[in-house]
Amino acid sequence: MTADTTAENPAVLPPLALELLVHGVGGATPQHMLADPRTVRLAGDETAGIHRRACDADAEEHPGRYRDQPVPEAYCWSNLTSGNGSRALWLLLLPFMVANLAHWMRPPSTRTRLARGYEQLVRLLALTLTVLLVAAVCEVAMDIVGWQCAGRAACTRDTTWLGFAAPGRGGWWSLPGRRLALAAAAPVALTVLLWSLSRRTWYAYESHRPADRDPPPPGTAALSLPGFWYGRRSVARLRTAHTAAGLLTVATALCVPTLRHDTGRARPAPTVTGWVLAGLLVLLGALAVVTVWRADRAESGLDDATDRLSTHTLLGGSAGLLAATAVYSGWQRPSWTSDGRLPSAQAFSGLTVLQGALIAALAVTAFALRRALPPGFAAGDAGVLRGQAGPAVALLGCALGGVLTGGVAQRAADWLDRGRTPGEKGSALAGPPAVLTWEASVIPAVLVLLLLVAAAVAVRLWRRERALHREVEALYPGEQHHPVRTGQIAAAIARAGLTDRAPLLIAVVCAAGFVLGGGAVAGAWAGGGTPGEVTDGAPGPLAAVADTAQALGSWLVGAGVVALIALGRRAYQDASARRTVGILWDVGTFWPRAAHPFAPPCYAERVVPDLSWRMASWTALTGGRIVLSGHSQGSVLAAAAVWQLDPAVRGRVALLTYGCPLARLYGRWFPAHFGPARLRALHDDMHTWCNLWRRTDPIGGPVDIVAADTPAGSRVDCGPLLDPAAYGRSTGHPLPEPILGHSDFQADPAFAAQRAALLGRLGPAPPGAVPAQPGPAQGSSGRSSG
Repeated sequence: MTADTTAENPAVLPPLALELLVHGVGGATPQHMLADPRTVRLAGDETAGIHRRACDADAEEHPGRYRDQPVPEAYCWSNLTSGNGSRALWLLLLPFMVANLAHWMRPPSTRTRLARGYEQLVRLLALTLTVLLVAAVCEVAMDIVGWQCAGRAACTRDTTWLGFAAPGRGGWWSLPGRRLALAAAAPVALTVLLWSLSRRTWYAYESHRPADRDPPPPGTAALSLPGFWYGRRSVARLRTAHTAAGLLTVATALCVPTLRHDTGRARPAPTVTGWVLAGLLVLLGALAVVTVWRADRAESGLDDATDRLSTHTLLGGSAGLLAATAVYSGWQRPSWTSDGRLPSAQAFSGLTVLQGALIAALAVTAFALRRALPPGFAAGDAGVLRGQAGPAVALLGCALGGVLTGGVAQRAADWLDRGRTPGEKGSALAGPPAVLTWEASVIPAVLVLLLLVAAAVAVRLWRRERALHREVEALYPGEQHHPVRTGQIAAAIARAGLTDRAPLLIAVVCAAGFVLGGGAVAGAWAGGGTPGEVTDGAPGPLAAVADTAQALGSWLVGAGVVALIALGRRAYQDASARRTVGILWDVGTFWPRAAHPFAPPCYAERVVPDLSWRMASWTALTGGRIVLSGHSQGSVLAAAAVWQLDPAVRGRVALLTYGCPLARLYGRWFPAHFGPARLRALHDDMHTWCNLWRRTDPIGGPVDIVAADTPAGSRVDCGPLLDPAAYGRSTGHPLPEPILGHSDFQADPAFAAQRAALLGRLGPAPPGAVPAQPGPAQGSSGRSSG
């Protein structure tokens, strides 16, 4: 047999090897990932696809060219999170995303009913956030604009565009009920927009059906279940319930003041109509709550069932009831005038109390779950904050929602009042509900506490940096050390450790927010007015502190909302800012929308099936070996894809991670799915896993898994890698080496060495795995992307 025949005969060649690269946060281009300006897309689309260098497009037809190296292939998914400018507007959905994260932060437990109860509580809390957002728009449009400003001549004189609804004009829209019905168009439009956005992204993300496969045996990790990355039905049910809740919130804001007026005037016929509508509101609201309570995910299989009857009943009923309430509210009532605040606006206090009760119940449930850890889990495997990460993050989501609500309402009232302070003497407006002003007034106290914590962390960071000087110099023996260079390296290591201090910061914020938020609600209820109104006539210092806190808090929440909107607008126009916003979503939208359907969509529901199907189909086609190479968030996606593989395919795949947050971030904050026991089980299933890490990396770190398949007990972790590669100038390093931190792991010699070692450990294909005549790359069409 000649050398040429051997070079192209698959029967005598080692199996082809493939290096499947998956990038991390911030995105990357195929050209950058493959270090080649000429690339082709083999499969996928502009949003996410598999790319190769042009010269490697037909690698399967010429395996002899790749006997000494793997074929590089890049999976690029950056446009799923940081693509077009409209995605920057997802910043406004930040509270929804945070609440959705809380769903996945529960501690691992053997008590499945209790775990289900935890998830149900998070879903109910997420429902209150939707109600809060719609109620905030109702507060601005219906209360401040339609009820207060349009009902007062002093306000309509300065706001000419509201003149048509002024009571003195005697026009058709001058009646309070009709003004409310007209203003209700704003919250209804918001609800429809959220429904449309969720439905459109549902088609783009959740509707991609993964490949059918047999479920794994009982007791395996949830990430290995066939339906884990297919939330089509659960998201659809949640979307229906949240949309109905939004419409019912608007209907309630219309019905309550109208019914209150009719009851006070003793008008039998309208009163009966109003009570019938109120009863229907309660009935449909209860149906929405039950739908959310029962919207569990079916992870053991691919659930394609539809709920058309309940969807049409809930959505159609809510829309019809809203229309009937608008007609009821707009009926002729000549004696009706609008005074003070809209009566239904006082529901903000009750909503805040309900959220506090749900968070308290969530904390108790998380505590009970932590006391029933599964076998193989240690006490530290319950996650950060002793298993209370979920309730803490849920509280943050509610706090963000409250800040956005209060900020929008306060800024709108200030704008309409033309420089005066709503609620005080000389103002034409009563302003937003007192509880929103109280909540804004506690923000300065929270910020002072945060500044104290930040100062303590800064001092600790400085001491840590100083203590690292000798350790850094010991890493570079034989060098002429300089204080500046040593300080730079020590500072990088010390700053990288700040990531591990995040739980402390969140604990302080949550504890302060819970106590001060409860105090704000109590103050609003007991005092019956804003802090400035309650302390009117009090001793001078107390009144001054209350007025200052109220003014400063109002300014801060307004500035926060404006800054958030400005960031979204800048991201819409500027590609670099858009990528920065995309990085936030890379971390926050990894998880499926299990709690809130209006949260930004889960990109992993597209990425993980793409990766797992590519590995399964390529190994079936070629019988070759794969090194799945993931950086940063790509390492999390890679691990999730490996969990989805059948055991036979998993045996042909090696995992190479670098800058990996699996243990440092995901294992601590999401212990039920990425805790130490889960990562150990993943390694036991595949064996071939290497993780590269640096001490200067603020995101990645070791995974701390010891393999049990060798007498010596080889570790998965390779590191810490030396960073920078050289302390000073030398013949091999004529220029100063940069501190790489979280980037450029492939430039380290350890990367190529560990990749080769992993391929060697995979070994040859099992008998019969290699097809007789390998075909071209699947989906290869030679479409150039370079």
